Amino acid sequence: MSKASSQNSIRVHIIVVSDRAASGERTDATGPALSEFLKTKNIQTVQAQIVPDERDQIADALLRMCDEADLILTAGGTGLAARDVTPEATSQVVERLAPGIAEAMRAAGLRVTPHAMLSRGIAGVRGKTLIINLPGSPKGAVESLEAVWEAIPHAVALLRGPVADKDHAVAT
Repeated sequence: MSKASSQNSIRVHIIVVSDRAASGERTDATGPALSEFLKTKNIQTVQAQIVPDERDQIADALLRMCDEADLILTAGGTGLAARDVTPEATSQVVERLAPGIAEAMRAAGLRVTPHAMLSRGIAGVRGKTLIINLPGSPKGAVESLEAVWEAIPHAVALLRGPVADKDHAVAT
């Protein structure tokens, strides 16, 4: 399977975590920004949902989407504020962590702003689904995803099953 065809078949779901967007107090701009970024990679978002900053609701949304998604992107709730509980909800759902993804996003973010070090976002795997926590701002979410995107199609391929190609020799 070529790189382009494997990317086109990635099923992506987005969960925006925001009390104000969930209540209708403000319009979400982060979900659409992520969808636009994905379109530049010829990937359509399968589902997008907005949930409040509630640990159980975030975890429930993740669990519901895992069976239907290769990649779930959460946006928001990764900072230091008391209501920022997305990493805790994600930890409750994932079976294995993928710390290199979160580390790479923070490292890339630090080249833009020192506030990137305040992100507590994580990445991990449940079953065959990769889950990545992104910042809540449209700019921060897209920059973070862009920083790790080159590895995402390969990660999805690894989760789907054995991968053996001359460019990426992987022991499975």
